[in-house]
Amino acid sequence: MAQEASTTSIVTFLTRLGDDQLVLGHRLSEWCGHAPTLEEDLALANMGLDLIGQARALYTRAGELEGEGRGEDDFAYLRREVDYQNLLLVERPNGDFARTILKQFYFAAFMTPFWQGTSNSSDEALAAIAAKAVKESTYHLRHSAEWVIRLGDGTAESANRMKCAVDDLHAYTDEMFQSDALTKELAGAGVAPEPATIKVQWQASVTEIFDAANLAIPEIAWPQLGGRQGEHTEDMGHLLAELQFMQRAYPGLQW
Repeated sequence: MAQEASTTSIVTFLTRLGDDQLVLGHRLSEWCGHAPTLEEDLALANMGLDLIGQARALYTRAGELEGEGRGEDDFAYLRREVDYQNLLLVERPNGDFARTILKQFYFAAFMTPFWQGTSNSSDEALAAIAAKAVKESTYHLRHSAEWVIRLGDGTAESANRMKCAVDDLHAYTDEMFQSDALTKELAGAGVAPEPATIKVQWQASVTEIFDAANLAIPEIAWPQLGGRQGEHTEDMGHLLAELQFMQRAYPGLQW
């Protein structure tokens, strides 16, 4: 019989997961008006909205369980940098289009099976969030995978840009599969799957798309870790300065 997870652990997990979606959603929003085509401008903005919507739902659920009166805006705008536990991958700067697309592909290839597993969560509210999110993530995966192939198997310029993106970002992917006491507790309670169990499926997705894109999967000599412990890159501070500006400048501001 599964042992129940503590409320504190579930709140931490929901916040951690919400941080991933919020930060990557913000990064995608930075492309608005700057994408290579109008169609892609709309696609990136819509994916960003999907992720921010997921963050809102996760933060709201975390606030309900915590019972201390915090809502989605408190989680998003009123925490310090060290309080965020998002993956380092999602906070990396956009760079060029190839880099943004590869980051989206790596993340969606992980989140799609993760949401599928979480749709059977023992927490009914989380299961409902996951059931909706998996549909969005499936589209994100398909869209980004098509672009990885198109760029990797395209011109000499696009192929070189995609290869540079792989070289730059691949070392950040191992953090998605790291286990700790929290993930073990939640997996044992049936709240969410252990991230490490997603790795085989993720690797299969990456191998399939990279083969079609004529890309090689590099070895990771030095995995880049620390986001789950609140240890971030310098880029996170700049991101939060923009993300939190209105709420910090005008406390209590509401739409």
